[in-house]
Amino acid sequence: MDKNKQSYLLFGVFSAMIGISFLTDFSLGVRIGENFWIFAWDMLRILPPAFLLIGIFEVWANRKTIEANFGSVSGPKRYIYAILLAATTVGGTFVAFPVANSLYHKGADYNSIFTYVTAASLVMIPMSIMEASILGIGFTALRLGISLPLVIISSALLGIYFKNRSYVLPKEATG
Repeated sequence: MDKNKQSYLLFGVFSAMIGISFLTDFSLGVRIGENFWIFAWDMLRILPPAFLLIGIFEVWANRKTIEANFGSVSGPKRYIYAILLAATTVGGTFVAFPVANSLYHKGADYNSIFTYVTAASLVMIPMSIMEASILGIGFTALRLGISLPLVIISSALLGIYFKNRSYVLPKEATG
């Protein structure tokens, strides 16, 4: 059985179990179904506009501009741009990975991509505002002050590691 048929079969079994749970009032299955619906609804609201913006980015962003600001010739500013781009990314890692793929194809180096993907889950502006309102500005500043240098250091080390091994993403992985 190929992967597509197996995936459809697995989803069909999952859907049948959820349906049976609703019919028999099996509370665990009902809660799983409700949580699945909430998650699916959130993804249906977030992903289409995000992928539309990614498509626009793919068409409008000039390769030379990406190389100049996110490539190996850009120096330390690539980390700042990657963090700023990550802060404005809506949808977390669901959106960060397709954007990272687009950056890779436009000439961004691994350092920038690693910084972007990691920072996308750390510095989202709405999340940081909510965190500051609940836990205080001091806590948020401390978290960012500790996290961001570690993100940059780990991204630089991973970038060096990949560069020393002349690593290139396989064609199948890059779409």
